[in-house]
Amino acid sequence: MGQAASTAAVVSRRERHTNTAKTTRSTSLVSPMNATGEDDEDIIDPVNRGISDYISDLPDECLAIVFQSLSPGDRNQCSLVCRRWLTVEGQSRQRLSLNAKLDLLPVISSLFNRFDSVTKLALKCDRRSVSIRDEALVIISERCPNLTRLKLRACRELTDAGMETFAKNCRGLKKLSCGSCTFGSRGMNAVLDNCAALEELSVKRLRGIAETAVAEPIGPGVAAASLKTICLKELYNGQCFGSLILGAKNLKTLKLFRCSGDWDTLFTLMAERVTSMIADVHFERLQISDIGLQAISHCSNLEILHLVKTPECTDLGLVAIAERCKLLRKLHIDGWKANRIGDEGLIAVAKFCPNLQELVLIAVNPTKASLEMLASNCPNLERLALCASDTVGDPEISCIAAKCLALKKLCIKSCPVSDHGMEALANGCPNLVKVKVKKCKGVTPEGGDWLRLTRGSVAVNLDTVEAELQDASDGGAQDNVIEFPPMPVCAAASTSGNIASRSTTRSASFKQRLGLFSGRKIVASTLRRWSGGSTSARHG
Repeated sequence: MGQAASTAAVVSRRERHTNTAKTTRSTSLVSPMNATGEDDEDIIDPVNRGISDYISDLPDECLAIVFQSLSPGDRNQCSLVCRRWLTVEGQSRQRLSLNAKLDLLPVISSLFNRFDSVTKLALKCDRRSVSIRDEALVIISERCPNLTRLKLRACRELTDAGMETFAKNCRGLKKLSCGSCTFGSRGMNAVLDNCAALEELSVKRLRGIAETAVAEPIGPGVAAASLKTICLKELYNGQCFGSLILGAKNLKTLKLFRCSGDWDTLFTLMAERVTSMIADVHFERLQISDIGLQAISHCSNLEILHLVKTPECTDLGLVAIAERCKLLRKLHIDGWKANRIGDEGLIAVAKFCPNLQELVLIAVNPTKASLEMLASNCPNLERLALCASDTVGDPEISCIAAKCLALKKLCIKSCPVSDHGMEALANGCPNLVKVKVKKCKGVTPEGGDWLRLTRGSVAVNLDTVEAELQDASDGGAQDNVIEFPPMPVCAAASTSGNIASRSTTRSASFKQRLGLFSGRKIVASTLRRWSGGSTSARHG
């Protein structure tokens, strides 16, 4: 009886499985490539037999949310799956970048029939091609009335008339960035007069602005009330934006890069007329002196200050900034070999700016006195970079190691530091996460290895003599550029081994390149001779 019941159960299960397979085969989905349903049995996927197509049940709104979380490349791939995905992907795409050549004009209408929800648009043309003209820009503005961001690159055929029409059609614009364009003051004023919601304005090499003192003033317009960020780069007559800068009551970020002319007068007027809310100031290769810095010091909310290659700025101007801008968090100074900012200005920063978190000094010569004051009075100092300094040696590094308890990231470049400084770091800075040492001839690979072994959780990036030779073979040293990308502590711990292996690989490859001269003894003696040479700072 038991065997008969068991056999009957097995037969019953087989019958049910056969019936289920037949039902699945008859109700399976039809492939998009076989819409007529012919030869259904030949296209059934045996793995997914009987599984419903849940994607087809998703509403278009949910599918659009999925697409929005994908990268542009993945979205392009998804648009090729089927017609529904093509439609949903196009209608949900808000960011679009186009090659703005002249031949774009015939396809603009069909293009924006598919992408009818674009709010962020980039139009870029290469220098050797003819860019789109006013007609194309006008059509785009008519098809994208809800545009909030526009980036124009090398669109040299656009004129003031085209920008005027665009500004009238896209009054909700919030961000405009244009570079290497040829329209002028009239087109820029049209944007400022019609786009009342404009918050960010970035202008680089706007060639339509006259290069004489009689250039038409730009601004302020209705956009001045909403502008929060102004960035001007490489303008021959950037001071024609003075009316806009003075009229922007809610301006928080001001960046001026390589703009000719004397800017002290404008900043003095700004200090007299405006109760400024500026919190972020970047000056690079700008003609500004201590007079301008004293005017900027009236911005009591200033938190970030970059002074890059402004040789007329001295300790006097930095002291004025420190005494009045007590909320300063980030300070970047590139002395550009002028040596006009030193201990006096840095000691003032240490006295009056206790919230300092990031300090970058390039071609500045601080001594142990100022560094000790900064370490003692700025308990939140987490990121420090010292580059091309003749006065930062082992005693200064030892002071930093002993006093900077909150320091997490340290960069030392082209300074007379040796392995003794690395030993001090191994015993100090308890919160240290990352150390980068570059072009310091006194630091050997052994010093870096010692630091790695002693502080296993610290990521050590060491470029010694062989790295300098490689830089020279690549065409010379580059400008000093310091960045502090975010790096969690756990990530630093996991990558320390990889960094050590990379350093070992570089050393091995360097010895192989020198192998044609002799054996290991000559290579080692050559490295020692180079390492023991002059310890003067090398300016990158």
